[in-house]
Amino acid sequence: MSILVTGSTGTIGAQVLAHLQTRDVDVRALTRSPETAQLPAGVTAVRGDLADPDSVRTALEGVSTLFVLAPNVADELTQAMLTLSVAREAGVKGIVYLSVFGGDAYADVPHFAGKYTVERMIEAHDLPVTVLRPAYFIQNDLRQKDGLLKAGVYASPIGGNGVSMVDIRDIGEAAAIELVRREQAPTPLGRETYALVGPDSLTGEGIATIWSEALGRTIRYGGDDLVTMEQRAKAMLPAWHALDLRLMFSRYQTEGAVATTDDLARLSKLLGRAPRSYSAFARDAAAQWAKG
Repeated sequence: MSILVTGSTGTIGAQVLAHLQTRDVDVRALTRSPETAQLPAGVTAVRGDLADPDSVRTALEGVSTLFVLAPNVADELTQAMLTLSVAREAGVKGIVYLSVFGGDAYADVPHFAGKYTVERMIEAHDLPVTVLRPAYFIQNDLRQKDGLLKAGVYASPIGGNGVSMVDIRDIGEAAAIELVRREQAPTPLGRETYALVGPDSLTGEGIATIWSEALGRTIRYGGDDLVTMEQRAKAMLPAWHALDLRLMFSRYQTEGAVATTDDLARLSKLLGRAPRSYSAFARDAAAQWAKG
């Protein structure tokens, strides 16, 4: 039997595939364009789209374990819930679902509230699922390169209450560990939930200091202006998505998203090590940027 990875050509899906590649399991990758998909050696491309339940039914033939990553689109909730329903009907014995850290609290942020609704479905039906709740991705800040290097500004408006950002490599590794555990179990395993978080409570000012040290120049925090952030986001994203992000950053500013000691202990036990830090990411990024 096989593990099927959805969202396989995206940022997180690629990390999941990379971490599965070193393990003795058969892996398939769901993609709308299998003929052009760039996948790791040994991974089989399978045509499918979470917006098309019939294609998911076909893709699940011969699959025993499933990684569910629904895209951040207007009908994300529908796609995720129908995918879980199809997997349940197909008798998939193990699932890893990518949710979000703080989904239960951020009721006014659409992509948070949607993921938490999926978690409620998982609980209601007692599905054999590991729920992974990643915090804001550290690697999102690679988009800050021009502002950091040209203007000396860290512009992501995360505020001053702290966010326990997570390295995407830790997300991929945690998912791979749980997928393999469920795949190799002789019978379905019970539900588990992990917060995927970093070791630090990061603020806008604190991140500016980290970049100052990594780049060897003064970096300042650009502040908490969410209206400007939304307008800039609309130049690249649909208006609904830009507002969704503004609402998320507003909650970061007012409440933060800080991991507990127990969150970090459970994740460290799962990974067999401490999660990666923002400082290490910034040093690595600065070194790469210096190479041109």
